[in-house]
Amino acid sequence: MKNRVKYLRKSEEFDLTQEQLAKEIGVSRYTIAAIEKGSNTSGEIVIKIGNFFDKDPREIFFIDDVAYSLQNGSRFDSA
Repeated sequence: MKNRVKYLRKSEEFDLTQEQLAKEIGVSRYTIAAIEKGSNTSGEIVIKIGNFFDKDPREIFFIDDVAYSLQNGSRFDSA
């Protein structure tokens, strides 16, 4: 799952290590590392990350995939 977690974590505004972010949202450093590498995660963690960075989770996760799909007229439903 593409995301901007690493970018936000290292931004001037936050400047956090993976360990610090993990502690803030109540997960392991391994979980943060996996998310940053593109692994899927739970909706609960997506929301926690969005809340921590004070952003809509859609601004952090899926950006490239959604933009690509919209630009190419792909549909998200299977109807």
